[in-house]
Amino acid sequence: MRRSVLLAVAGLLLAGSAAAQTPPPLTFPEPVQTLPGGTDYAAVLASSVRTDEDRARDAARMTEQTLRFTGVQPGWKVGDMIMGGGYFTRAFSAAAGPAGKVTAWQPAEFIAFQASYGEAADAADRLPNVDVIRSPIAAPDFPAGLDLVFTAQNYHDLHLRPFAADTATKVNAAVFEALRPGGWYVIIDHHAVDGSDLSVADSLHRIDRATVVREVEAAGFEYRSEAAVLWNDEDPRTANVFDESIRGRTSQFMIAFQKPE
Repeated sequence: MRRSVLLAVAGLLLAGSAAAQTPPPLTFPEPVQTLPGGTDYAAVLASSVRTDEDRARDAARMTEQTLRFTGVQPGWKVGDMIMGGGYFTRAFSAAAGPAGKVTAWQPAEFIAFQASYGEAADAADRLPNVDVIRSPIAAPDFPAGLDLVFTAQNYHDLHLRPFAADTATKVNAAVFEALRPGGWYVIIDHHAVDGSDLSVADSLHRIDRATVVREVEAAGFEYRSEAAVLWNDEDPRTANVFDESIRGRTSQFMIAFQKPE
């Protein structure tokens, strides 16, 4: 189980080795709504909801660009799927503002595995616009009518050996049900070598991008776009993400899917 539980232009499939690939241009999904002046994501990052430790990680995690890619706006209802330490929970809390709501999911199995996950969930619950759910890994109890469900560096966890083989299928179905028509499902995860099987979820804490696209589309979502900001051409994609040779610098994909209107 991961310890800290975040490329192509639409239609372009990645092929060949990481070293031989050129990252595609950054693209963004069409926003669900546009507010006058847009959202000041720099101000979101400066919010007092977030910690100094959060801000110290923003450059490496490309947090402003990531929030921009999701299109999150004040007043949105956001699901943070497998919240981990709450880094993105706090960012979405600041972005959604007092008129919005963040539902952060910390699977019960994660809380049982490591006390810090329970502590992070309790801390997030104290934020005024955040509710934390602690349902089992195959049954995220998201409320209906969400504008966005977001998950960073943890989709691969749905394929860890302790969990049933249909866990990802059940989670994607639950996300589809929770999102409003036109809502967004944004997934960030560590690149595995193209064509890798699901065993790399356990051995490397990575997943093949094509596997994610196939599974999410099978749930009824439509692929919309990807961003290359987390691409790292120096990552051979063969090391465990916690290996010091690559930790904190893995190549990651960021994909936006949409529930049909």
